[in-house]
Amino acid sequence: MAITVQGVSKRFGDFQALDKVSIEVEDGSLTSILGPSGSGKSTLLRVVSGLEHPDQGRVLIFGEDMTHLPPQKRGVGFVFQHYAAFKHMTVWENVAFGLKVRRRPKREIQTKVAELLELVQLGGLAERYPGQLSGGQRQRMGLARALAVEPKVLLLDEPFGALDARVRQELRTWLRRLHDEVHVTTVLVTHDQEEAMEISDCVVVMNHGRIEQSGEPRRLYDHPDSEFVMSFLGYANRIGDSLVRPHDIRIHLQPGADALAATVRRVVFLGFEVRAELEIPEGQTVRVQLTRSQAAELSLAPGQTIYVDLAHSRRFPEEREAAA
Repeated sequence: MAITVQGVSKRFGDFQALDKVSIEVEDGSLTSILGPSGSGKSTLLRVVSGLEHPDQGRVLIFGEDMTHLPPQKRGVGFVFQHYAAFKHMTVWENVAFGLKVRRRPKREIQTKVAELLELVQLGGLAERYPGQLSGGQRQRMGLARALAVEPKVLLLDEPFGALDARVRQELRTWLRRLHDEVHVTTVLVTHDQEEAMEISDCVVVMNHGRIEQSGEPRRLYDHPDSEFVMSFLGYANRIGDSLVRPHDIRIHLQPGADALAATVRRVVFLGFEVRAELEIPEGQTVRVQLTRSQAAELSLAPGQTIYVDLAHSRRFPEEREAAA
């Protein structure tokens, strides 16, 4: 394993940021740590990097115990949401900085920086300063700088969080392509479910300082272990004690044995999909997701009475009983 975290706990005063967390990250993988604000995901990343020291537990990188080593001796590259570039240095100088500190030969530095700038699509911007770059370009520069020193692992703490939605979409697609080229073990902290599901080999879901579930994105989505995981990874309607995804609700125009009567309140066309808001007995609103062809066949309209099949709903009785 590239990274092994064993029983790590961390408190800040009365706040338990991490509670006996254990994870394993495979060599060459792109792993996302996903969770809401305050779940402990950034603290975990900082413990792995050496920027925070755990109260208990161990951190191993490629089998070597790094728990008490400083960041510069762990062989990690770190990129933050707000990348701290040297404003008085050019793009080329920023990327070369780590290599110069390590006193690499000039020719090696020139070759390495040129290769990295081409890799991150900044080859023509080497002489610009950070203030002359867009947010997306600054983050690509940050990744090039982190990769320049050939880290054992690359740690990214919400690197695209400050960017607008379109740039964020472009950069996460680019990051996946970059990872497939360089194959460096990468851990990405994010609160964006779509981002984690789209680019990751493995997703680790955190909540209240603990690991709720980890595994391949599709497995977590299709086979959640808890209410929290199911509701956090995509939208889920709560109907009584059950949860059901909008696309798993089946709509019929005629009543059936197990179908529930509902009233169409709103129909929204979003290009490739159609979303409908239904009102079921007791006034509860339920969201349904349909394809354009399904919506056309049903001819849904506000005020219409239809019937919904909730056979694909999920219930987690053990969690609810434990909470009680």
